[in-house]
Amino acid sequence: MKIAVLDDYQDCVRQLECFKLLEGHEVKVFHNSARGIGQLAIRLAQFEALVLIRERSTFPKALLQKLPNLKLISQTGKVSGHIDVEAATACGIAIVEGVGDPTAPAELTWALIMAAARRIPQYVSNLQQGRWQSVSATPAHNHLGVALKGRTLGILGYGKIGRMVAGYGKAFGMRVMIWGRDASRAAALQDGHFVPQAREQFFAEADVLSLHLRLNDATRGMVTAADLAGMKSSAIFVNTSRAELVAADALPSALQQGRPGFAALDVFESEPLTPDSPWLRMENVLASPHLGYVEKDSYELYFRSAFQNVLDFANGTPNNVLNPDALLPR
Repeated sequence: MKIAVLDDYQDCVRQLECFKLLEGHEVKVFHNSARGIGQLAIRLAQFEALVLIRERSTFPKALLQKLPNLKLISQTGKVSGHIDVEAATACGIAIVEGVGDPTAPAELTWALIMAAARRIPQYVSNLQQGRWQSVSATPAHNHLGVALKGRTLGILGYGKIGRMVAGYGKAFGMRVMIWGRDASRAAALQDGHFVPQAREQFFAEADVLSLHLRLNDATRGMVTAADLAGMKSSAIFVNTSRAELVAADALPSALQQGRPGFAALDVFESEPLTPDSPWLRMENVLASPHLGYVEKDSYELYFRSAFQNVLDFANGTPNNVLNPDALLPR
């Protein structure tokens, strides 16, 4: 098959051990993103199968209809709203899903929490500029870092990643507080974590608040401007899940008003961030370039599954098909 791997920003996919699975197929790895439906349609016109790295590229109906040779989209991990599944099915394009592991995103979350609490990036950056033990030249932002022990960690969403982050918080001596669906709150109580009486209490008491939810119609924009306004001026807001979980424009406005006082973000509505992004100019924001799953063991897991799904499809034994109707004769 003619196979394209999209958006390999670091040119690392070809170095993975699992890349050998695709020997015997014609494979092209793209290292930069094409912008616009027209550019993508031209770039991908010849390929029969695409391997996507999470949601780095989106596939709306208008693009899928311009790819007559495409038979398969192999997703690393799960599909999360970036592919028009109904349109793909109508076009006879099968979508296969892979597997993931919560370890890398959970560890990245904790790294951001530690870095934000102690203001490590700011100290390091200022040290490189010759300023010793300085967070900022602006007095309003030149605060001491804080320890986590004894403070309250709020976790919104208590799935696999949320549970791991809760465990890290407990190991650091934090009071772990959970909010989410009824089932999540019940599970958190069974695990010995604190569940507040009301949503307002959850946002008001958190010293660190971390989001760990899937993005869907029910969760899109669920964190509102009012939620953020109810947070402490000293609180750290952490998002390694999806930027769209927060209402549009609510977070930058809240940070400018000082509630919460700081944010550590790994996800953004438009990625990659451009050098002139406002997020990169805010002193109370720590921004990382969507590194949650960007880790060697995770890549081997993600891509081995995605490549095996391609091989199964090529061999006439498709597995893990999200839209089986796409395989029906036309």
